[in-house]
Amino acid sequence: MAAENCTVFTDFILLGLSGRQDVQRGLFVLFLLVYGITVIANLGMILLINMDPRLHTPMYYFLSNLSFCDVCYSSTVAPKMLADFLSEQKRIPYNLCFLQMFLFGFFAAVECVMLSVMAYDRYVAICNPLLYTSAMSRRVCLRLVAIAYLAGLMDMTIFTSCTFPLSLCNSNVINHFFCDIPPLLALSSSDTTITEIVLTISCSCVVGSSIITVLLSYSYIITTILRMNSAEGRHKAFSTCASHLTAVGVFFGTLLFMYFRPNSSYSLDTDKVASVFYTVVIPMLNPLIYSLRNKDVKGALRKALGTKLCSG
Repeated sequence: MAAENCTVFTDFILLGLSGRQDVQRGLFVLFLLVYGITVIANLGMILLINMDPRLHTPMYYFLSNLSFCDVCYSSTVAPKMLADFLSEQKRIPYNLCFLQMFLFGFFAAVECVMLSVMAYDRYVAICNPLLYTSAMSRRVCLRLVAIAYLAGLMDMTIFTSCTFPLSLCNSNVINHFFCDIPPLLALSSSDTTITEIVLTISCSCVVGSSIITVLLSYSYIITTILRMNSAEGRHKAFSTCASHLTAVGVFFGTLLFMYFRPNSSYSLDTDKVASVFYTVVIPMLNPLIYSLRNKDVKGALRKALGTKLCSG
């Protein structure tokens, strides 16, 4: 009976960040600037790492993959969001909505695992420097990156298979600026208890294992650094990890706030503001954090700009 009364929607309507037209124009300019910086900075980081032989190390290989993930998962959200700022009809087809959800979640999960892989890389480099070359060989690095992408694929396959079959009969209006799992579940006329449990377990496995890897790696790293006799050695080791620790803190802090806070404190309006940070702002911050706090990257950038200016 419920199935007979169910209205089948062919598309969704996104409410976006604001309903005021004047505010939306201002937001369009702001986020166009942020997205432009995100794409240029991350693609520039990838190009810089590939061009400079001094950056052909496991750490920067992982960093180039992190930049690739930042461009991809920001690009699954930002172009549609920018188009909606200038459009009165903020519609997205049903299938494209789930595709956006899948791609965004996939690259976000890959980034999550990639950050833990980078923490493991720093652990081997600082705690076992004599074994670093063999422990982080090219084959090992390729396998670690493959594991990150496989984890993201498995995670989002579970997410999508649990969310796609839900009956969305009550409304097709999504109180968000992109197709994320929580606002889609809020539209469901079905019992979502089992779905939410499965999604929580799946997300906890990826995020939880990544956080544990980061915490264990850095607990060993900090212990090793504190045992160093040389103050210069301690400073160099800390500076090497500073960029990664900053990126990890920002990413996982936002992620924990978004998906692991109590239901009693959950609000879609608050969720939208937090989502802006990790969908648009964090992908822009990562390359800036690594370029501003990393001597090797700054040196490679100066060399590249100097060569270009000389040739010009």
